[in-house]
Amino acid sequence: MRDKVAVVGSGLIGRQWAMLFASGGYSVSVFDIEPKQIADALEGIHVQLKKLEDGGMLRGTLSAEEQFSLITGSSSLIECVKDAVHVQECIPEVLELKRKIFKQLDDIVSDKTVLASSSSCIVPSLFSEDLKHKSQVLVAHPINPPFYVPLVELVPAPYTKPELVTQTKEVMTKLGQAPVVLKKEVDGFALNRVQYAILAECWRLIQDGVLSVEDIDTVMTCGLAPRYAFMGPMETIHLNAEGVVNYCERYGQGIYNVVQSFGPTPTIDPSSETAEKVQEALCKKIPLDKLQERRQWRDQRLMALAKLKKELD
Repeated sequence: MRDKVAVVGSGLIGRQWAMLFASGGYSVSVFDIEPKQIADALEGIHVQLKKLEDGGMLRGTLSAEEQFSLITGSSSLIECVKDAVHVQECIPEVLELKRKIFKQLDDIVSDKTVLASSSSCIVPSLFSEDLKHKSQVLVAHPINPPFYVPLVELVPAPYTKPELVTQTKEVMTKLGQAPVVLKKEVDGFALNRVQYAILAECWRLIQDGVLSVEDIDTVMTCGLAPRYAFMGPMETIHLNAEGVVNYCERYGQGIYNVVQSFGPTPTIDPSSETAEKVQEALCKKIPLDKLQERRQWRDQRLMALAKLKKELD
């Protein structure tokens, strides 16, 4: 008898979660209120599993067809989560919607079911504080596309059972993901806080006329990104001197001085001149009607990088 996992939401993230759990040998039920959405999701999952298998990136020991056979759809939330050991919520990033769905889940799950949200920014206490099963709630935030970008941020609420966090980390590791555990709630979690800090400074350098849109992207792709594909910023500074303490001795004051010059965080305003400048530059490179093609290009390269890292490891 296989353990059952329920995925609430049949969008892109829900489909990715369904495939990941199936790769670990779980029986997966995908919920959506629209039967057509379920049918479309299952069809898309089937295609993606075959692509992963053909590209040598399929997880687990089961074939694509065997994994697909473990995934079913349901338009009944009660039936979807019945007997599930883990529920992965994948609805839109809207606080009131999350409060509503978690209240519904709270009324039907057992005292042992893990209730995980795929939220990318909303801390779990904001939608679970009044639940009777609140100690079973945490965030398990994946990065898209998770088959090639394996990080999962696990964010417990102050009252989440520690053993549940440990259990979820073990499950994510079993699926081939790279889970990290935040020791306390913080807005944006870890990845988006780092990403937003980079984005804000890139925005400022464009806004202040220091670099073009093309050149700021080159700073990342040909400067920071090659190193960061294999090591994080802490290991980078450790290697760039005779250890971290020596790095701080050499560069600490200079880093402080530069950071102090940043000034207020720029406003990422869609109606601003900077937004129009960035949009114009990127639309010349990638017209809006070519975004899907470029996303496929991105995913192919992420797959190639993931395969390289797997081989090197």
